Amino acid sequence: MSLVASLEDVGQLDTYLVGGKGASLGELVTPGLPIPRGFVVTTNAFRLVAAQFDRAGSIAERVAGLSAEDHEAVEAVTAPIRRRIEETPLPAALRDEVVAGYHALVGEGTEQDTGVAVRSSATGEDSLDASFAGVQDTFLWVRGADAVLSKVRACWASLYSVESVCYRRQLAIPEGAAAMAVVVQRMVDARSSGVMFTRSPSSGDRSLVAVESAWGLGSAVVSGEVTPDSFLVSKVTGEIVRRQLSVKHRRHVPNSARDGVVDEEVPAGLQEAPSLSDEELGRLLDLARAVEGHYGRAQDVEWAIANGPPPREHLFLLQSRPETAWSRQDAGAIATAKPRAFDHVIEVLGGR
Repeated sequence: MSLVASLEDVGQLDTYLVGGKGASLGELVTPGLPIPRGFVVTTNAFRLVAAQFDRAGSIAERVAGLSAEDHEAVEAVTAPIRRRIEETPLPAALRDEVVAGYHALVGEGTEQDTGVAVRSSATGEDSLDASFAGVQDTFLWVRGADAVLSKVRACWASLYSVESVCYRRQLAIPEGAAAMAVVVQRMVDARSSGVMFTRSPSSGDRSLVAVESAWGLGSAVVSGEVTPDSFLVSKVTGEIVRRQLSVKHRRHVPNSARDGVVDEEVPAGLQEAPSLSDEELGRLLDLARAVEGHYGRAQDVEWAIANGPPPREHLFLLQSRPETAWSRQDAGAIATAKPRAFDHVIEVLGGR
């Protein structure tokens, strides 16, 4: 029974074992896309520990009976479950495998210098029908084996957060099939980061890539704490169709004193400066084409550009999930049909 798996050894068919995020990241390692190194604590590990915190096997039935609209009732039922998960001791074999995987990832003796991300990866998440973005926990710049083990348990517990349970109940996802894997990856010391949609999120136009970026870690963009720079890039010509720069007052950076990140003021000289160069936008466009080409459908991508000189691995892909908003509307036309894809670009340029 596999308790820990390398990202290099899993792919899209392994969602049952490594969850949606783990399966997507592993899938994109194979074509050579720039994924930070990592491993996954599998759903087998979750179920092994569940045999201790849910010995009666009653949790799924109790949660399945809850209403998505009754948040107070969901909290009353799930709060004790989360506490039990976080307090349950880990089996020695599992603890040893996670610690070994962590040390292999960061290198012996570098725990305080090299942080990792510990990321929830539930079964059923990030599909064409559901996106659990922001619903379950992720922890950034975690340092030390004991801290990683603690955050793994916290990710398991977030399967039973009020938000996660209510979302599953709303979509009628069977509770008996719910399980949580946890992705552990080396952190990228991000100079800039953000999100990218491989079709326009405002019009659904497939000939455009939309990029949002800001200084520091992408958590500031995803949480809405900063107004990011915004770009539209043509997939056909590579031209930057639209460029909107914002005043970026805040950024998230590693906490040098302990685990986690801190929110700090962006230096005055950078607040109005573009967080991406035109060359970096070109590389993001190449990445968007590659990810969308691999999956054959539009994607919602998280990315980061590392501090320091730009080697080949300077740009990193942190996550890719199916774009869902326009996918649900594809039965209706999103634009007047054109004989060539290039004609869509001309229409956008004319409307600027």
